[in-house]
Amino acid sequence: MRKPYAVAAKPQSGIAMRRTDQTTLEYTVNTSGITRHVTLIDPAKQDPNTAANRAMVAIEAGSAMIFVGGSTDTPDKVVHATCLAIQEAFELRAFAASQDPDGDETMWHIPVVLFPGGAHALSPAADAITFMMLMNSTERKFLVGEQIRGAPYLKKFGVEALPTGYVVCAPGGRVGEVGEAELIQPDDHDLVHAYALTAQMYGFKLLYLEAGSGASTQVNPELIERARTVEGLTLVIGGGIRTPEQAKLAADAGADWVVTGTLTEDAADLEELRTRISGVVQALS
Repeated sequence: MRKPYAVAAKPQSGIAMRRTDQTTLEYTVNTSGITRHVTLIDPAKQDPNTAANRAMVAIEAGSAMIFVGGSTDTPDKVVHATCLAIQEAFELRAFAASQDPDGDETMWHIPVVLFPGGAHALSPAADAITFMMLMNSTERKFLVGEQIRGAPYLKKFGVEALPTGYVVCAPGGRVGEVGEAELIQPDDHDLVHAYALTAQMYGFKLLYLEAGSGASTQVNPELIERARTVEGLTLVIGGGIRTPEQAKLAADAGADWVVTGTLTEDAADLEELRTRISGVVQALS
């Protein structure tokens, strides 16, 4: 098997962006009851410079985190180049803000988090990783195999792990197919509650309910409400969310974080992207 992007130490560019007041996990779980927005950038769908420009617009529009990942077969060097470009862009914007009496450099201290398709898609330039168990997969490698492969490299890189239970809901899309997931159906309220309890008992801090990239429908809000009844989990909801109204449905049901990706990819230009993300963020507030 091909090894992940193997470097002995983190690159210097981007290190200044790592938050010093709290860990990425603390930043992620301490939502103060406010639903926040994640922009997911798939490194396979644009070059690193375009990804960095989109990430900067996303932060200006109100996103509170950047996920890098999505495609299952993206080479590690492409993932790393994308993370590095985003970190460098944020660092430059933070420096510029620090030189402006009216600037706020802290707005650029935003975590860049890996959302990997497997152990091959790692980067030492990331702040953290959604270290996931695809809980409803029937394949061992998605339960623990890829995690075993990736863990030694993450330790070497110093990339912080965000312990995440990942559950794919219908329609599931490509991730449901590749992950060989037994999909959670919209009316599987008791089953999603059981998965949430299992995640809690395993000690996971995040529970990610995923409808699939580009899904025709979002996760049923009733499933979110049922998972919300389990204490101690930060709920991340993604897949099929393209409009402010859909984002608000997820937030009202109990989502702590709402993730959008296709919304970013489909934007004709940066101004359209800004408008789209601003609309979603405003709906969450």
